[in-house]
Amino acid sequence: MTGLTTVTVREAPARALLRLSRPQQWHKAVMLFAAPAAAGALESPLVVLRAAVAALGFILLAVAIYAFNDIRDAPDDRRHPRKHLRPIASGTLSPRLAAAFGVVAALSGLAIASSLGIATFALAMAYLIAQVMYVLGLKHVAVIDLIIVALGFVLRAAAGGTATGLPVSHWFLLVSLFGAMFLVTGKRKAEHASAGNAVSRPVLAAYPTSWLDQVMTVALLGTALSYGMWAFQYLGHDVYRELLAVSFLPFFTGLLRYALLVSTGRGEQPEHELFRDPVLLVAGLTWASMVGIGLYFA
Repeated sequence: MTGLTTVTVREAPARALLRLSRPQQWHKAVMLFAAPAAAGALESPLVVLRAAVAALGFILLAVAIYAFNDIRDAPDDRRHPRKHLRPIASGTLSPRLAAAFGVVAALSGLAIASSLGIATFALAMAYLIAQVMYVLGLKHVAVIDLIIVALGFVLRAAAGGTATGLPVSHWFLLVSLFGAMFLVTGKRKAEHASAGNAVSRPVLAAYPTSWLDQVMTVALLGTALSYGMWAFQYLGHDVYRELLAVSFLPFFTGLLRYALLVSTGRGEQPEHELFRDPVLLVAGLTWASMVGIGLYFA
């Protein structure tokens, strides 16, 4: 690894900036639609439009963080077997251009968030500050790194509510928090089990696998209980709403299945596991169908 050298590759600046922006990570902005979806409000074009605008704002903020992160980590990335191909580490993109791009993306994201109200702007600013602190060093502090990553999902979910003017259930926020912590801890455990990943994420050395197992268990129970409290409140309403309570079964099945995959060394990319594992896919589709019918056919 230490023998890797930086090789400058000719690449169009626009393409290099696109790679720097990590479009494969933009799917995380779907959390901005979670609150309006849970409120059964996606039938409103205005709600969908405002959620989409908020999602664009948070994508731009994430792009800014990716740029700042790659500038700061470039020396280490050059010694990594995979990350040395990143635009800045490989020399295809200058740090100065990347920094200017990141600043423009951050300001644009905050401007979009401010157009959706002061509450959405405050959540966007909190997200940006937390992520900047993460890049500046908190990603190397055990436990804090997990909290900040999970908090990013919660802030997105809350912003989906403020941007659309919809009330956000406390149980919904708890599901977001515990669910994010469950996925993040599972990802860390999978990384821990993969040979060589400690080089790119030094904080992994601070996590005994037994501790990660404990946190995953707590997060799984917290996610299941919070979701159950949200879903079971609809018992006794009507046959459609009661599907929300029944949806607990495929939801819980999905949690257990993912935990099993992590215990076997998989789970580094949770979104990929959803399509690779048939049981997880069927559980996810069944859950989504039940929730969709329960919310939009009642």
